[in-house]
Amino acid sequence: MTPDVAEFTSLDDFERHALEVLPQMPRDYFRSGAWAESTLRENRAAWERLRIWYRVMRDVSGRSTRAEVLGRSAAMPVCVAPTALHRMAHPDGEVATARAAAAAGVPMILSSLSTTAVEEVRAAARSVDPAARTWMQMYIGRDRGAVRELAQRAAAAGCDALVLTVDTPVWGIRERDIRNHFRVPDGMRIVHLERPGGPTGHAGRGIHEALAWTIDASLTWRDFEWLRDSTPLPVLLKGICRAEDAAQGVQLGAQGILVSNHGGRQLDGAPATVEALPHCVDAVAGRVPVLVDGGVRRGTDVLRALALGAQAVCVGRPVLWGLASGGEQGVARVLEILRHELDVTLALAVRAGVADATADLLRP
Repeated sequence: MTPDVAEFTSLDDFERHALEVLPQMPRDYFRSGAWAESTLRENRAAWERLRIWYRVMRDVSGRSTRAEVLGRSAAMPVCVAPTALHRMAHPDGEVATARAAAAAGVPMILSSLSTTAVEEVRAAARSVDPAARTWMQMYIGRDRGAVRELAQRAAAAGCDALVLTVDTPVWGIRERDIRNHFRVPDGMRIVHLERPGGPTGHAGRGIHEALAWTIDASLTWRDFEWLRDSTPLPVLLKGICRAEDAAQGVQLGAQGILVSNHGGRQLDGAPATVEALPHCVDAVAGRVPVLVDGGVRRGTDVLRALALGAQAVCVGRPVLWGLASGGEQGVARVLEILRHELDVTLALAVRAGVADATADLLRP
């Protein structure tokens, strides 16, 4: 029986329902972290440890969640994070996600491990809002020609930016996927990366075997410079943990930094992203926007990220749980809940808008 997602009141409701209805292989693929999953758990717990030192007795009747995200207005400082294989969650896949993100007025970052072509995703988003924004997430794999071709396709389709994932020289060890002998399901394709006669992701025991061909352990800063010079689009760096890497990325021309540990799916024992965020913000020193993902589940988390200097947060797994629970309507409800929670959080913290989410909220 399809649930009435309008009755769901928190992002956790979507997770509980999705874990009940999804088959084991996609369920474990979406929820898994690396090794003992300690970083996966810490991503969320670290947000909750930050206390919000609210003010009182100020007029917040005219408050707004609107924000500038990478130079343009958004309904809230939230982006849909890049996550793979949306059709494992729902038959409409990335098309449903794109429509919901466009309706919510937030950018969607499309994974290069998408099951739907970027051209189709852009058309779906624009059918809802001609000004909808889509960013294309990229890996630099062994076939540099294929990487250049995908960057060109993203630009031709009207994408607004590229997001280069830089924390994946090899795939992290995800034990759930190994036990399940994870593979891309029959009848499903990684449409942006597969080539006639080449590897497909339909074989292997875990993602590190099934999809090892999509990445390259020889990746260096020189490869980022090559991609930067191969596209007219701004390029953001995703997967930054340390201040010196954030600073070097900006020095070499990155137009944004996304503080991320791949949702706890790469190096287990890495710091929670909220721990890394202030160091990267300080290193960037306002030269480009800093975004953050990992464990964001509440409007209070969004406020915390803004107070630490992030321009926006990116949300991944909750979008998948919404997609699995109700397709486009499920994703729309996830984003609606997050925007409502942020609005209430601003009111209770006595802030008229996201620009007022200053550091004193966390360090009075």
